[in-house]
Amino acid sequence: GPSGCGKSTLIRTLAGLESATSGEVLLEGAAVSGPGPDRGMVFQGYTLFPWLTVKKNVMFGLRNQGVSAVEAESEALEWINLVGLEKFAEVYPDQLSGGMKQRVAIARALSAKPRILLMDEPFGALDAQTRSKMQAYLLEIWRHIDITILFITHDLDEAIYLADRILVLDAHPGRVSELIEVPVSRPRAPEQLLRPEFLAARQRLDELIHPPGQGDEEVGKLNMLRFANVGEEVQPQN
Repeated sequence: GPSGCGKSTLIRTLAGLESATSGEVLLEGAAVSGPGPDRGMVFQGYTLFPWLTVKKNVMFGLRNQGVSAVEAESEALEWINLVGLEKFAEVYPDQLSGGMKQRVAIARALSAKPRILLMDEPFGALDAQTRSKMQAYLLEIWRHIDITILFITHDLDEAIYLADRILVLDAHPGRVSELIEVPVSRPRAPEQLLRPEFLAARQRLDELIHPPGQGDEEVGKLNMLRFANVGEEVQPQN
């Protein structure tokens, strides 16, 4: 949805970080009343502890849940390996690039084995090339963990590239205006993004979010070429 429609407020409410003014949030039939390990959260900012190494950042939540130091370290290293940062386990956040910091944040969020991963524009602060690489990393990580991910974005191409279903919010006050099924098969390949079904889905999104005449169609074509050029270079590590 457009800026200011309530995307971040919605996801923070789902995470239990804010209270709903009406209605309720249910996760598998249970009411959400506050933060919990059943919901992992990744923010746009680099919410890592700067005084802790990569390994200890990922261990942090596990230790707070009462997991022994030995077991927490073992599990943390597994997640660090999954996001391709095994060589940086003893490095501090200020020695990492923006994309690497977000991979640590993803590993930390997943270490608690949540039932759903909530991501609030996690790649919004990254440059275009790093953002494209992170999208490919996320798809590869999702292939291994296979849990529901709710991903907030205002980028039309990012939404279609990553998602199976897209919820579109109206402008303020935000309301769900439409649910769009993405007709692009998995595993996703960059060349699929130029297929007619992808272009049709993008056009529909554009019509819902932007008034006509803003030139987004041409911008979208450039973004799709960006995906096609960068995506082939990404080789996420298992």
